[in-house]
Amino acid sequence: MYIENVLKVKNDWWRYVIGCVVIFIATQIGSIPFIIAIFSKVGLEGSSQIDQSAMMTVLGDSNLTLFYFLIPFLFGFFGLFFIIKFLHNQSFLSLTTSRKKIDFSKIVTSFLLACSIVLLFTSIEYLISPEDYLFNFKLKPFLVLAMISILLIPVQTSMEEYLFRGYLMQGIGAITRNKFVPLLLTSILFGLLHYWNPEVIKLGNLSLIYYVLTGLFLGIITLMDKGMELAIGFHAGNNVFISLLVTADWTVFQTNSILKNVGEPDLTTMFVPFFIIYPLLILYFSKKYNWTDWKENLSGRIN
Repeated sequence: MYIENVLKVKNDWWRYVIGCVVIFIATQIGSIPFIIAIFSKVGLEGSSQIDQSAMMTVLGDSNLTLFYFLIPFLFGFFGLFFIIKFLHNQSFLSLTTSRKKIDFSKIVTSFLLACSIVLLFTSIEYLISPEDYLFNFKLKPFLVLAMISILLIPVQTSMEEYLFRGYLMQGIGAITRNKFVPLLLTSILFGLLHYWNPEVIKLGNLSLIYYVLTGLFLGIITLMDKGMELAIGFHAGNNVFISLLVTADWTVFQTNSILKNVGEPDLTTMFVPFFIIYPLLILYFSKKYNWTDWKENLSGRIN
């Protein structure tokens, strides 16, 4: 069982407090290049007036901004790797899966599914409201974007998965000895992580529910599949393909993508994934991988 892996390592509650502090410090160190770049562009006084949305455009080069934006996740990943090895005496494998080795076929399957879903729904929206989209493609900037997205966005998404569906899921499970509590808490924390996203600023706090429900979906497939592979692949596929396919002035990824959405966003389309896509994906995965004993896997005791 995946979450029970934590019982085989050093799992005192204070270790997770220290671990979270180390990860936070690591990400802040990784933010220094971005901060320096902003200071050099607008000066100390001007930088104090920049909000989260303005940070993504102030440098005037979306590829450079995206690169700086993703670097903290790389540092955070190193911080996470350090603490699981030296603070918890845990292997990277046991944080990832209950299997004897990481199942890369599941990562690829989930990645391709996410890409297909993004392509399908963007195509539908384009056909329904073509006036909401502008052709934004420029070859050279797009090739640079593709390199950054393919190399670094999976680091960002995997860092989030290892932190929430891995480190915190197992850590909270060790403290509560229950599976439902870490499933719920990590979903809420995942949602709160996105509080400063431009999408939330544009659409309001109600849009945080989308991120909480997405965290819940990723948590469910992690617990039911007894490993993070499906969640890692899906999260990476979604973010990588969105960054390449479509951008907007109100999204966290403002990129040299193929299309630019100039329409007004609405909450209704944000909740389509939870009520339609996520249930269908859970059903598909459950049939494909023969998931059983849902109650035990999602809310059982950890012994």
